Amino acid sequence: MVQRAVVMYMEIGCFVSCLCGWILVCSTLPTEYWTFSEVGSIVLTTSNYYSNLWKDCISDTTGVSDCKDYPSMLGLPVYLHACRALAIIAVITGFFGGVLTLIGMKCTKIGGSEIANARVTFAGALTYMVSGSCGLITYSWWANKVVREYLDPHFRAQKFEIGAAVFVGFGGTILLLSGGAVLSYFSGKEGIPSSSQNKPRRPVSYATARTRRTYMLPPSSSRVTLVPPLFYEGRKSRATKATSKSRQTFSRDSFI
Repeated sequence: MVQRAVVMYMEIGCFVSCLCGWILVCSTLPTEYWTFSEVGSIVLTTSNYYSNLWKDCISDTTGVSDCKDYPSMLGLPVYLHACRALAIIAVITGFFGGVLTLIGMKCTKIGGSEIANARVTFAGALTYMVSGSCGLITYSWWANKVVREYLDPHFRAQKFEIGAAVFVGFGGTILLLSGGAVLSYFSGKEGIPSSSQNKPRRPVSYATARTRRTYMLPPSSSRVTLVPPLFYEGRKSRATKATSKSRQTFSRDSFI
């Protein structure tokens, strides 16, 4: 009972962690500060350039800002298409991971048996880990490109720095991966038996439960023998026959 309560509270903690991580990942998609750059042309006027997966924006110190969507989807670079796809996959898989975890948790009592609920929770944990992996690849790829272009001395175009949305996304993916890993450990330990439990156990002695009484002598006997009873009885009968033959007495009339 105590172990079940501990597992239940661990499931609740992992679910809250994964839910917070998924919310952080979702919040980065509409955020415009994936990359930013500050350019000061005049002392009193400074222009800020920032962009995300969907558009480029510019603002100045006067408060005027303008955003423009990317002109053509087919003309975009490959990494931008990949980051968009991975970010959307992270959001979708995180949503289904939350649904599966809610169904299989011990505190909700929605599913069937304990083993079935544990397997559903294990599936939700794996879905959360897939969501975190997709998000981690997205933010790592984006940050790597920004840093590589910034440190490249031969890059002549405008250089950007990593925005706040990328760091928020990293925090969300860490919560998703850590919560999903702990949740998969506890649910998988209960729902998926190990291979050692499926192996047939070797009997303690050479005799099974059915035949153990056959190879035991009565309590009155002080000597234990490993000879099967049939063979033992055969030896006993032969011995009695031999003694009976040796004890026979012959008279004179028997030879006549």
